[in-house]
Amino acid sequence: MENQNLRPHPENEHIVDNVELNIWEALIPVIILMSLLAYNIFFADGEWFGEYSNQLILLIGGVVAAIVGFFNKSTVAIMMAEVYENLKSVFVPIMILFLVGALAGTWLISGVIPAMVYYGLQVLSPSFFLPASVIIASIISIATGSSWTTSATVGIALVGIGTALGISPGMVAGAVISGAYFGDKMSPLSDTTNLAPAMAGTDLFTHIRYMAFTTVPTYVITLIVFSILSATVETHGNADVSGLLATIDATFNINPWLFIVPGLVIVLILLKTKPLLALGIGVISAAIFAIVFQPQILNAISSSNFGAIVNSIFTDTSIKTDNEQLNDLFTSGGMEGMLWTIFLILCAMVFGGIMDGIGALARITKSLLKLAHSIFGLFASTVLSCLGLNIIASDQYLALVIPGKMFKQAYHDRGLAPENLSRTLEDSGTVTSVLVPWNTCGAYQSSVLGVDTLHYAGYAIFNWLSPIMTLIFAAFSIKIRQLSETKRATA
Repeated sequence: MENQNLRPHPENEHIVDNVELNIWEALIPVIILMSLLAYNIFFADGEWFGEYSNQLILLIGGVVAAIVGFFNKSTVAIMMAEVYENLKSVFVPIMILFLVGALAGTWLISGVIPAMVYYGLQVLSPSFFLPASVIIASIISIATGSSWTTSATVGIALVGIGTALGISPGMVAGAVISGAYFGDKMSPLSDTTNLAPAMAGTDLFTHIRYMAFTTVPTYVITLIVFSILSATVETHGNADVSGLLATIDATFNINPWLFIVPGLVIVLILLKTKPLLALGIGVISAAIFAIVFQPQILNAISSSNFGAIVNSIFTDTSIKTDNEQLNDLFTSGGMEGMLWTIFLILCAMVFGGIMDGIGALARITKSLLKLAHSIFGLFASTVLSCLGLNIIASDQYLALVIPGKMFKQAYHDRGLAPENLSRTLEDSGTVTSVLVPWNTCGAYQSSVLGVDTLHYAGYAIFNWLSPIMTLIFAAFSIKIRQLSETKRATA
């Protein structure tokens, strides 16, 4: 979902079971982790143990899980093997995060991001900005099959434009993420859209068609809500926008040729170029455009063009203007700015790996399955399992793979077609990953868009409404497809 080739064969994921472990022991690390994270977020402003508090808390949770495992005959070798597999699986996302940091820096000094803001301020009306952001993000995400790519390209620009208009960054980020995840779910190019039916035992296009029953109404409601928000939100008005345009024009050499850079990246991704290569080309082309179009910016940063470009790729870059609002917007942390997120992902993978290694993830999912005494209970258990694994394992692939494997037979035994399971996996596993700050998706989107997860989560309407919609359909038996008698007999 976030990028192609993230985990080459996630459907072959090994799930560790541990008959020695009971559900209450499996929940001990989860309860301690959630309690510490909640205290840190709500009472210590996220800095209980300093800047890297959440990372340290995840490691503490991993230590607690390991201790629980030791008391239940889990070996260090198994735990370390699962941690290794988790860390190996996020190698590509971490490289992408580094490149996104470099991309943000070079796109800033080349004038690409300022040009997007400059023309966007003239084209996008404040009264329709939020639903327009949802639609734009949806189109790019359907075309690329990647919410990560959408956020790293048009998402950054839309947040910048919205901020310049005086719209809350959290609100704009919520609109971008809503559109990006709608497109991601409905795109046949998305890896999670391919993974979910593989886990459930149905085919890709049956899955997409069946998923549309819950996804389209959720998307329509999302557009309606953002249309209402756009009509009621206060913006700076035309006079202030004119001032912003004049400042951008005076600081940068703005022209349409700059759009060649993001256009090139999008074309490469549409051609199924590896994300690392596509983003790398985006960095190199932006560096060339900076030399050609923005020599005055490079001179202000460093005495040499090469030094200015290297600085924008690796460290902080700030373009000073006579407008304080634009000064905040035209700032990038480069690769260095991604380190906090990368450390968070690594620590989350350690915790998730140990939890898997001691058999806690399998035990929690099996316990949820036991609660499924009715058709609705089965759907609800699947949703809770996906949500829980996004929180506990910090990885949306595990949130699809583990429930998919655990619940597949239960759906068949109840006479339900496999597309019921694949749809529920996507409605609750794929889209909610971005709402968890320490999940790889939440950490990525927060860093790329420059908006804290807790600030955009409430506005990511499509994402939190999707699991609710799938439960409504289950509760009222709307579009719940049954297995044919032939399929039941032969499966």
